[in-house]
Formats: sequence, C-alpha cells, structure tokens
Amino acid sequence: MNFIEATLIFISVLLLIPSFVFFIQTISACLKTNQKTSNLADNTTIAVLIPAHNESSGIIATLNSIHPQLRPQDRIIVVADNCNDDTADVAAEHGADVIKRYDLANLGKGYALDFGLKHLSKNPPDIVIIIDADCLLEENALIQLAARALDSDRPVQGLYLMYSKGNDLKSKVSEFAWCVKNLVRPLGYANLGCPCQLMGTGMAFKWSTLSKADLANGNIVEDMKLGIDLAIAGIPPVFHSSSKVISYFPLASEIQSGQKVRWEHGHLSMIFTETPRLLLKGFLKKDINLIAMALDLAVPPLALLVLLILGYVGLTGILLTLTEVGLLGFKLALFALVLLIISIAIAWLGWGKNIISLRSLLYIPIYMILKVPNYFKYLFKRQKTWNKTDRD
Repeated sequence: MNFIEATLIFISVLLLIPSFVFFIQTISACLKTNQKTSNLADNTTIAVLIPAHNESSGIIATLNSIHPQLRPQDRIIVVADNCNDDTADVAAEHGADVIKRYDLANLGKGYALDFGLKHLSKNPPDIVIIIDADCLLEENALIQLAARALDSDRPVQGLYLMYSKGNDLKSKVSEFAWCVKNLVRPLGYANLGCPCQLMGTGMAFKWSTLSKADLANGNIVEDMKLGIDLAIAGIPPVFHSSSKVISYFPLASEIQSGQKVRWEHGHLSMIFTETPRLLLKGFLKKDINLIAMALDLAVPPLALLVLLILGYVGLTGILLTLTEVGLLGFKLALFALVLLIISIAIAWLGWGKNIISLRSLLYIPIYMILKVPNYFKYLFKRQKTWNKTDRD
C-alpha cells in the first residue's frame, strides 16, 4: 500500500465514523423504550432563568407558558442583558423578577447566565431551569425537568424543537434537519444509555452543579461547551424527550441564515477543539460517556456531512477510474454514503413525513449546494464572536 492509498483510506475512515454514529443513533431511536419519570418533592424550589437581550416582542408568550407551571415557592428570573428596549419593564409587568446587566465589553449569553447565577446565589434554589426568551415551555415540562434532574443527579436536556413558519423548501428542510439533530439523534443515544449535548434551552440543573460551572464566556455555542465541561467533570447531560420546549425559525431568510451560520461555525469549531480532548480523556479514564459524547460531537451538520461524503465518493471514484488507485478508499466512502442515505430515510419515515414531503426531500441536494458558501466562510471568514439573532 502506497502513501496515496493510505491517505485515501484514512480520509474515508474519518468520514465513515460520523456516518456510522448517525446510523446507530437513528436505528436506536426506533427502539420502544419507557422513559423514566420521577416525582418532585413538594418542598423543592425551582428558579427559571431567562437571559434576554431586546426580547420585549416575544418574552410575554414565554412567560405566559411558564407561569401556569410554577408553584408558590418557584420563581422566574429574567436577566435583561444590555437591553435598549423595554424588555425589563415588560417582563416585570408579567410577573418576572428582573435584574439588569450592562457590560458592552463582555457580550454573550454565557455572561448573562453567570450574572443571573450570582443573583440567585443570595437565595439558591434546588433546581435551575434555563429557558431562552423566544421559547415556549409545553405543559408539565417544568416539573418533569426538575424531577429528572434531581432523580438522575445529572444535568437534563429537554426536547427542544424549532418549527418553520413558512412552507418554502428551505424552511421545511431546516425543520427536518433540526428534528434529526435535536430529537432523533439524542433519543437514539438515550435509548442506548448514552449522554446528550446541551442545546441552550430547556435545560435543568441542580444548583450544586450549575453554581460551579464556568459560564462567563462569549462562546458562540456556550451550551455545547457547558455540556462538554460537565461531562468531563463526571456529570454528563441526560436527554428527557417528554419535557418539550418549542420555538420558531425566523421568516426572514437573512435572519435565518445568520442564525445557522453561528450555530454551524460554532459546532465546527467544537469538533476540532473538543472532540480530541473528549476522546483522549475518555480513553484515559475508560469513560464510555466521554467517548460517546466525542463521537456524537464529531458528527458535523447534516448538510455538510452529505456534501463531504458525496464529494469524496466522486473524487475517489474518478481517481479509481483514471489511475486504478484507491479501491478500498472508494468502497469505504461508498459504504459511508449508503449508511447516511439509510439513516436519513429512517429519520424521514419515523419523524419527518409530517414535516417535509418525499418529493420535496428529493430537492435537498439543491439546498445543500446553496449552503456551500457558509462552509467556505468558516475557512476564510469564520464567526468567532457571539451575536443575537434578530426576530421577525
């Protein structure tokens, strides 16, 4: 085996690993399991922490979805973070305890959460539940999240789904991809007893856990970073699909694209920086949870994974045709593509049929091609700083 063939095989294996992980997660998500439910003691105290930057237009609906689930000892803390609108007044009028933060040198959701925790430390609750200011908490989700966090003694991530407001192809593909990422894959891992990534909202923590976390940073995917840090500390997050939080993609395509660029650039950066660290610590500690989280983290955004594997199958196929070099690399890449296609088909049959039609699904390659500039931006104009997503 010469150097070229070895290189082609190595790259094929790198692409096969995330494809195989995705396949295992999708297959496992189809398993019928009874999710464990817990009872919450009557004297348990809950604080709902909502970071909010100029959210006066949507925070009322968020607060209205939470208030019916509160008990007398529970409370809502809204961190009005560098606001220049009436978010603080609106939140206070709708029953929230509001604290204001002004610090233009330290921007980001992580700093707002850290500010909120310092406020809570004066009278710590038993459980802290973090909800974004544009999300709706579905019925009974609050108590279920808190009970699961206490029972498992681990951070808990609820089911966080985003829905499209429009019926255009781009919106429906985005909704399907989000469902795969935030429902199918973590559900599959949960059925196998593996941890999940944190998703930014619908997260529950025991006070003793969250109060020690390093939140004061401007990481553009602070939720993912927090989940990884907690896993390394020995308390990996657990997925609880019965507790549901929902939100909506913006209608404006420019806003939606900017939102996705932040998520995807942040995810790609975490793949390169955190996956090796998780794997190394996992093998050294013989910790299957860390290894599982590393493999999950190594799965790039779905559109990018499909593009990479399709492109590599084409490249190795051309090399094989012209030079008769790289047969094994081509076969491995083709195997990765087959696994990926099967996984997407299973995900669509199980969860995506009501989101996107089969006919529309066939147009996904066009959608993926349109995303190529976003991935080139990662190479040449990477987004590194936090920015708030505009609202419709």
